[in-house]
Amino acid sequence: MKKMPQRTCMGCNEKKDKKDLIRVVKNKEGQINIDKTGKMNGRGAYICDNIECLEKAIKTKRIERVFETKIENEIYDKLRGVIIDK
Repeated sequence: MKKMPQRTCMGCNEKKDKKDLIRVVKNKEGQINIDKTGKMNGRGAYICDNIECLEKAIKTKRIERVFETKIENEIYDKLRGVIIDK
């Protein structure tokens, strides 16, 4: 049996299987995107597929600290949309 890669959620700080988390990516140009495939180039960070974890990460500015940049509200809105749509 193949071992699943583990990643830590930025909201709840729990380790979970990579496939259960949403990947957020910052590329070389400094653009922040939601990576649905898990294969985009750039620095990745993970968040649970759960609105409470997202709101906690936003409140503590954890995503901004991970990427060392200011994140626009439209990125947070896209993340909310991805989580609510599932």
